[in-house]
Amino acid sequence: MAELNLPYIPLKTTFVDNRLHVYDDWRNRYVPLTPEEEVRQRFLHYLVDFCDYPHGRIGTEQMVVVNGMRKRADAVIYNTQAQPYIIIEFKAPDVPLNQKVFDQVSVYCQELGVDYFMLSNGLKHYACHIDREHKRYEFMNALPLCP
Repeated sequence: MAELNLPYIPLKTTFVDNRLHVYDDWRNRYVPLTPEEEVRQRFLHYLVDFCDYPHGRIGTEQMVVVNGMRKRADAVIYNTQAQPYIIIEFKAPDVPLNQKVFDQVSVYCQELGVDYFMLSNGLKHYACHIDREHKRYEFMNALPLCP
């Protein structure tokens, strides 16, 4: 796998049916270790271990209904009132974080009423604030404060 632009985090892995799996601390089970999953695991551990985001307020694979269709946000960080606060979208390192990816997460934010989102492909990371008044998002120089 590609060398990621994230701190090294030792991940708990095992083989299941001759395929490498990683333990997901948020889903409490082993999941296949794909390039996107490695980005998710390392980024979420970075948020918890280095940025003091509370582990218990992060959910993965959270359902979002968009135009009657069920979608899944890769991760959602909830505030102290258990309301969605930040949506995070992960991609594999070889997937560019282009306009299509920004549009995808922006729709999730709109549906959930969330004002912040983060994107990462493990190499590049973006944090954005949604300016609802001007119907745009603004790039942030730092991660949003922990809710």
